[in-house]
Amino acid sequence: MSNIAVNLKYLRKKKGHTQQQFADLMNIKRSLVGAYEEDRAEPKYELLKKFALHYDLTMDELVNDKIDDKWKPTAKGGISNLRVLSITVDGDDRENIELVPVKASAGYLNGYADPDYISELPKFRLPMFNQGTYRAFEIKGDSMLPLQPGTIIISEYVENWFDIKPSLTYIIISKSEGVVYKRIAHKFKEDKGLKLLSDNKTYDPYWIDTADILEIWKAKAFISTNLPEPTPEPTLETLTSMMAQMQKTISGIKTE
Repeated sequence: MSNIAVNLKYLRKKKGHTQQQFADLMNIKRSLVGAYEEDRAEPKYELLKKFALHYDLTMDELVNDKIDDKWKPTAKGGISNLRVLSITVDGDDRENIELVPVKASAGYLNGYADPDYISELPKFRLPMFNQGTYRAFEIKGDSMLPLQPGTIIISEYVENWFDIKPSLTYIIISKSEGVVYKRIAHKFKEDKGLKLLSDNKTYDPYWIDTADILEIWKAKAFISTNLPEPTPEPTLETLTSMMAQMQKTISGIKTE
């Protein structure tokens, strides 16, 4: 839970500004200031950055710290740091789904929090994903078969890593691995990180350290140009094998 609302209200009053005066300084509507201070809305990235600069704070401090008369700036580490998420919106202020193709995945490691980089990515919208923040990633390799290389995974941003659910699939962005699509073995452990599983069992599970992780996105859907093949007609060999298995099962039941 962020402290944006209480911090904005405290800092404004500390400066002796009314909501209207602060709104004029920030070039926004007074009603937005009220919404932010009452925790009915949260400012977008660029406006949050503007607020932090105005009060000579880092964005981490403005969001994570509880700022009052006893507050002192502190250096923070681990997952308590604010992970700044850059997004884009359409003309109606609705969030887009940005697409990270394979050829852009290397650049994503440096640009994932850069609004200019994110704004250059291809973007689209889907009507069933209109609540939340989503991003699409093209996957490569065969570690997650039967999903083929080139499949696009539409994923929802995970802000709290302790919400990760075992056995589900996620896009993990890390310094060492880049963009990978994996199944999670267990709940997130801050001291150890995550154990990642491949659906293709020829690949061994492995751990990824907490400090190595940049972003996590929960898989919600996929887009693929590989359409399913029709089920092949049974051959005499497969029918014989099926009959033999049935006979073995029936014999086992009779002897019980």
